[in-house]
Amino acid sequence: MAKNQKVLVPDIGDFAEVEIVDVMISAGDQVAAEDSLITLETDKAAMDVPAPIPGKVIELKVALGDKVSEGSLILVLEANESESEETPAEPKLSKKTETKVELDKTTSVSSHPKVSKPVSISNGLMPAINEAGFSKAHASPSVRKFARELGVNLIQLKGSGSKDRITKDDVKAFVKAVMSGQLDSPGGNVLPELPQVDFTKFGTVEEKPLGRIQKISGPRLHSSWLNYPHVTQNDEADITAMEEARQSLKVKAAELGFKLTPLAFVIKALAQSLEEFPVFNTSMAPDGKNLIWKKYLHVGFAADTPSGLVVPVIRDADQKDIFQLAKELAEMSTRAREGKLKAEEMQGGCITVSSLGGIGGTSFTPIINPPEVAILGIPRAKIQPVWNGEAFIPRLIQPLCLTYDHRIIDGATGVRFTSYLANALSELKK
Repeated sequence: MAKNQKVLVPDIGDFAEVEIVDVMISAGDQVAAEDSLITLETDKAAMDVPAPIPGKVIELKVALGDKVSEGSLILVLEANESESEETPAEPKLSKKTETKVELDKTTSVSSHPKVSKPVSISNGLMPAINEAGFSKAHASPSVRKFARELGVNLIQLKGSGSKDRITKDDVKAFVKAVMSGQLDSPGGNVLPELPQVDFTKFGTVEEKPLGRIQKISGPRLHSSWLNYPHVTQNDEADITAMEEARQSLKVKAAELGFKLTPLAFVIKALAQSLEEFPVFNTSMAPDGKNLIWKKYLHVGFAADTPSGLVVPVIRDADQKDIFQLAKELAEMSTRAREGKLKAEEMQGGCITVSSLGGIGGTSFTPIINPPEVAILGIPRAKIQPVWNGEAFIPRLIQPLCLTYDHRIIDGATGVRFTSYLANALSELKK
């Protein structure tokens, strides 16, 4: 007869009240020994807590964002008959005999027994392991140990297991691919490490953790910058007539309970432009050899919140008028500032608009929001003298900063897009 066992947070060193940043299982799930259950994050590293035994999750006792310490109850597991009902099952952060997990100032996490001499795959093929990235990889302790013995940087692998967990077979396949020449040597593509500076030598400092949104968006933006060949096309649009139309419609919008901002007009014109240039509404397929052409048109917009930038997505922007767009912009911006956006409201975007017009600036180079292939930056519009053939007249000019993935969009297409968008904005009156 199956017996229930309590699974507790194991020895995590000197840390207490550690935040849970990922929960990989739910009640009713079947787990195998060494499957990752939760991820804990200290101010120095992230670490997975694996299942100590196989079984079925009967009751989950923690949630994302909870703070736990050694001995905190994670879940109740219906274990195999051979497992004890009386003794709580304490998972190990590393698969070892009596080796403890040690956290210090130089190493993020040592979740493995020390290896006196790593097995060399081929002279010079594998670079030194990036400890910070290695410690955050989604893999069980046994896989970490196996990868370390082979000198494999887990951060370079994409897992094939549940929720992209890296398995031992993934490590073997990676090594085989490098040995056979199917993959370039990872040592040739490793970025040089930045120098580590002791800032206390120069004066008083204070160290604060990154915000939750920064921790999420930072790696995504870094990945985008490294993997997408970014090109930014700058252009200008005469939005004098558009602004006059907006001013005439502001009273009606106020009566309906929302503000009519220039961003609503920009999103409307952007949707028209994507219909004319559908290559901007694509994403690169995972194989890197095909394009995914989307038959829907959802537009994301960067919203400034106390916690950082988030990107709500307006669905079917091409099917909505100015007032509908303005209303959704107002409602989603409010929920974003209050931290009440649902996850699905920040997914599925085809292109993103980053509007800084309310703050200032003349131009900037926005970074593409993967898996999209372009992003539109909107600095502040200003009155400029424009020659009409007889005299200079004042016109309201809006700078446009379009960044796109040069693998998919060439320069000629990029400038045709901004020219079309500028014309659409100049003619947009409702």
